[in-house]
Amino acid sequence: MDTSHSQCLTSRPLKVIFEEPAKYWTDALPIGNGRLGAMVWGGVASELIQLNEDTLWTGVPGIYTNPNAPNALSEVRNLVDSGEYAEATAAAAKLVGNPAEVYQLLGDIKLEFDDSHLNYAKETYQRQLDLDTATARIKYTVGDVEFSREHFASNPNQVMMKGKSQIIMEGHCPEKRIPPLMYVNDKPKGIQFSAVLDLQISEGNGVIRILDDNKLRVEGSDWAILLLVASSSFDGPFTEPSDSKRDPTTDSLSVLKSIKNLSYADLYARHLDDFQNLFHRVSLQLSKSSTRNLCLKQNQYDGVPTAERIKAFQVDEDPYLVELLFQFGRYLLISSSRPGTQVANLQGIWNKDLAPKWDSAPHLNINLEMNYWPSLPCNLSECQEPLFDFLTSLSVNGRETAKVNYEASGWVVHHKTDIWAKSSASDGNVEWALWPMGGAWLCVHLWEHYTFTMDRDFLKDKVYPLLEGCGLFLLDWLIKGKGGYLETNPSTSPEHEFIAPAGKRASVSYSSTMDMAIIKEVFSVIVSAAEVLDKNEDDLVKRVRTAQSRLYPTKIAKDGSIMEWAQDFQDPDVHHRHLSHLFGLFPGHTVTTESTPDLCKAAERTLHKRGKEGPGWSTTWKAALWARLHNSEHSYQMVKHLIYFVDPQHEKPFEGGLYSNLFAAHPPFQIDANFGFTAAVAEMLVQSTLEDLYLLPALPRDKWANGCVKGLMARGGVVVNICWIEGNLHEVGLWLKSQKNSLKRLRYRANIVPVNLSCETIYTYNGQLECVNTYSLL
Repeated sequence: MDTSHSQCLTSRPLKVIFEEPAKYWTDALPIGNGRLGAMVWGGVASELIQLNEDTLWTGVPGIYTNPNAPNALSEVRNLVDSGEYAEATAAAAKLVGNPAEVYQLLGDIKLEFDDSHLNYAKETYQRQLDLDTATARIKYTVGDVEFSREHFASNPNQVMMKGKSQIIMEGHCPEKRIPPLMYVNDKPKGIQFSAVLDLQISEGNGVIRILDDNKLRVEGSDWAILLLVASSSFDGPFTEPSDSKRDPTTDSLSVLKSIKNLSYADLYARHLDDFQNLFHRVSLQLSKSSTRNLCLKQNQYDGVPTAERIKAFQVDEDPYLVELLFQFGRYLLISSSRPGTQVANLQGIWNKDLAPKWDSAPHLNINLEMNYWPSLPCNLSECQEPLFDFLTSLSVNGRETAKVNYEASGWVVHHKTDIWAKSSASDGNVEWALWPMGGAWLCVHLWEHYTFTMDRDFLKDKVYPLLEGCGLFLLDWLIKGKGGYLETNPSTSPEHEFIAPAGKRASVSYSSTMDMAIIKEVFSVIVSAAEVLDKNEDDLVKRVRTAQSRLYPTKIAKDGSIMEWAQDFQDPDVHHRHLSHLFGLFPGHTVTTESTPDLCKAAERTLHKRGKEGPGWSTTWKAALWARLHNSEHSYQMVKHLIYFVDPQHEKPFEGGLYSNLFAAHPPFQIDANFGFTAAVAEMLVQSTLEDLYLLPALPRDKWANGCVKGLMARGGVVVNICWIEGNLHEVGLWLKSQKNSLKRLRYRANIVPVNLSCETIYTYNGQLECVNTYSLL
């Protein structure tokens, strides 16, 4: 690719831009270090910074068993066997449980400036989130003076945004969702927390005054540095907060003491080194223009507010905005999920409400999984570590739930959980609450982590023990059904209903397609993991192999679509937001264009039947599904469908879109679609199995005619760089990071070539997949 073209592609700023302060929460700029988060509003005379800490939840460790469940289970199964699905649905209400707990907020920082700031020059105002540096900046002019503010959240030093002047805020979370009455001398039983705000000003010409014991006033200073640290008493999901030995205020002050000798420049340098080590692994440049017009086209977007670009996308289809949104997803994952933190919840770590929508809780029937879809292909495997730590905790509680509720071995988790690792069914309607497949789906992420990293020790020590427990539960949960098949009963397709033969609405039947697809995936994973670890003769593996051939097959309905349930029930909502019955296509691997072409054709019919409409996460799932079918046109249509502007004053539920700060909308804000978008774009450009690597399988050639992507990961531990010109593959670079090579074939359109990669060598291929250069890194 010529030098001028390359220079234009690599010089694009990755910034979310505003020309005025935030009016709504979804105008504010998100920053985070995995544990601490903030939303920066950028006000001039009055600034608001809303704060979150990821361990602030209501509640205490719970009891996730129901001794009455076995009898209720027997009743439901009998009704299902009799074909009384509506009655089974009503009876299944006895199997749902208590609500999950609720994610809370930490508090606000309010900065008030003197009255001169009311007369700032509005044309000078700039507010930007620089993704490349993970820094929010505000600039404006008052008279002849330019004011600037810089905000960042440091992961290495666990501090956000020194001195002898501090404000200490202490508090506690409610011990229950609906707090009980408390008296003055009662000791709080919920999670305790503390935040310390530390202030440093320029020496010699400034003074700090303390007002009302809760305000700091700065006078005559050229600059000020605010540092915020926060801690809680949360000591894991199995420790009562009242028994915790952690002192949040002591912990926060200790963090401040550890950085007292570090300058602002030192803190910022550490922040940049830490963040960019992750963020710079992947770059993406897209253009629909010819190379000679690329720089000109790029410059037209410099400084344009992001909201205006979102509004224009349905007309101009700006590929640079796709780049920005792709990298925004990676930015959010780095900022909300790091080793040692909690999992990214329904809003990542950003929340403004004491009672957030859907409790901001991790939902396991799509949302939590989608949060982590980009972690592996987009080269952020470390960011997935909290998911595995959480899964370990879930398996502990889930073992008791399986034993008591279902008289089964192994462990089970349902559709909704919280910081206490809730494993039992939540409250609410059976159609969403009764779904014991959440843990099984998460186990697929364990295996995927191995396939992308080829870390055998991780497979042996972390993955396989969890797979064993999951497999044991699934084997016990499966019962002999019609035609000699093993079936799940009761079974639901998440959040959806059907019309039973008697004409009544129901949600409970047997062997929903998603149930069986997840079980097939997990059983395949267990067998594959056993082969790697030489455990083929284990009793569990033998039982799984025997069960595999007896699992209920995926069937095609009379209208040509994939059947969502074991019977071809009437669907009262054909445009339903969930794509549960297509799990085998994506993120699963049991439905593929090579091995199951008839099912792929039926999956296409299913996607057409579901339509385009739906919340953000549904839109991005559809984009990924179309990409797996190698259908670039429809995959791109879903990309385009997500990028339309949502006015928070006139948002409509279940219609998706983007807010002005690029947060994805359900509405309201749910972070899963941001992550799903990033994963879907990666899927359009690179797909892989352990043995095959597919290049540009769903590239929209007329929309992204020219481009480069560098640093994506493929299964087998392969780093992939691709450049294309006028819609055609130009150059490919491959680098095997793992010690073991599993990749056997390179595929581009109809061209298939064998490959044999060696570790620590960079291989370069041309557009015809001919190896034209190798370079040793040793």
